[in-house]
Amino acid sequence: MTGPVIDLGELRPGPEPDAAPLSRPPRAHGRPLRCALALLLVLATVAAAAAPPPGRAVVTVPAQAGADVLVDGDLILVINPVTAQAPQWRLAAFRLADGEPVWDVALPGQARSWGIVPKNGMLLLNGYEIGADPRASLTVALDRATGAYRWQQPDTPVELADGTLLLRSNGEVEPVRLRSVDPCCGTVRWQVTAPAVGVDAQVAGEKAERLVFTDVRGPVEVRDTRTGAVLVRADLRPPGGRPLAYVQVVDDLVLAVGGEPKTITAYGLDRLDRRWSTTAGEVDIVHGCGSVLCLRTRSAGLWAVDPATGEVRWRSDRWMWAWPSGGRLLSSVISSGPVGQFFVIDALTGQELADLGRWELYDVDTRGRLLGVRPHPDGGALVGELDVRAGRTRIVDVLPEATGHCQAIDGRLLCSGTGGTYRIWQLRD
Repeated sequence: MTGPVIDLGELRPGPEPDAAPLSRPPRAHGRPLRCALALLLVLATVAAAAAPPPGRAVVTVPAQAGADVLVDGDLILVINPVTAQAPQWRLAAFRLADGEPVWDVALPGQARSWGIVPKNGMLLLNGYEIGADPRASLTVALDRATGAYRWQQPDTPVELADGTLLLRSNGEVEPVRLRSVDPCCGTVRWQVTAPAVGVDAQVAGEKAERLVFTDVRGPVEVRDTRTGAVLVRADLRPPGGRPLAYVQVVDDLVLAVGGEPKTITAYGLDRLDRRWSTTAGEVDIVHGCGSVLCLRTRSAGLWAVDPATGEVRWRSDRWMWAWPSGGRLLSSVISSGPVGQFFVIDALTGQELADLGRWELYDVDTRGRLLGVRPHPDGGALVGELDVRAGRTRIVDVLPEATGHCQAIDGRLLCSGTGGTYRIWQLRD
């Protein structure tokens, strides 16, 4: 296991211009004292030159090509894929403080990929395309401290408001299965099946208190997450009973998209009462943007809609997407590749307020900072802090051996490094 690595890749200023020669000072009394002071200065200079240059510890952990890495609290979690030498996916845990290994376990099931969600002292792993079935998924619960196996069940998990999990099957031919289970042991609290074609189960918020079951060919149901009981049911299809394109939940609205021309109709989540309707062309996705709803359309770019009335506030074919931050919107222009051009725009008018530059954006850490990374011209990665509220970018660091795939963690940055490793740098303020 590789120990902590000291990063000596400091940026230093260039050589100072040649100074003009000093004239010889006049002779004066006290020369022995000046000589002693000069000798002390020379000795201090030599000592400073002999000392190692300032650096910082960089924690390094090994990872195979194609590995996924996640930091959870005091652990670095590495999901290593199947290789010729390792016929099973493996999950390894390392200490965040020094990179020392804690445990390493094989994952059950021949999945094509795995995701991981920490929860209540456990790690929930979700595998996709289990075995030969491209629709199958599997949820496995492991003890976070030891990696010990707890339980496993088919299907994909969503966390509910009361702390339980909703497991949902991915099939489109069989009736869709939905089960509420206790995360401690996988015990089923309630379960239900829904029609197969065009069904989606959506959550109201990140931790749902209500579930919205949608069938584009029939009624929409709002259910209680604690019991699975139906709270309200309504047919939201356009006149004539034509199928909906899809139904989406944003905050306290249920948005039904469909009809000709394509129309978005908003309903209240509690009673499915009709609020407003607007025509918006081919809508790919709708999401909350603070004081407005953001609609991404195929032909007219990004639209901003008043969530209370459906009134179109502004539209622009320049922006690819927008996201609320600092009371404003962070937006990007349509581009290719991971490095995008980011701007600050006003949510109510769409007016461009600031250009934040080109970055790969990563998660906001607990300090509330939005960090961006881009390649440095001399190698490594340049790290910037994007302040959406102030509309400016501040360069905070240079990581000489970082190659990308970063995560922000409480004043530190985890990035892939050279030689099949991941490294964690303590960022400079």
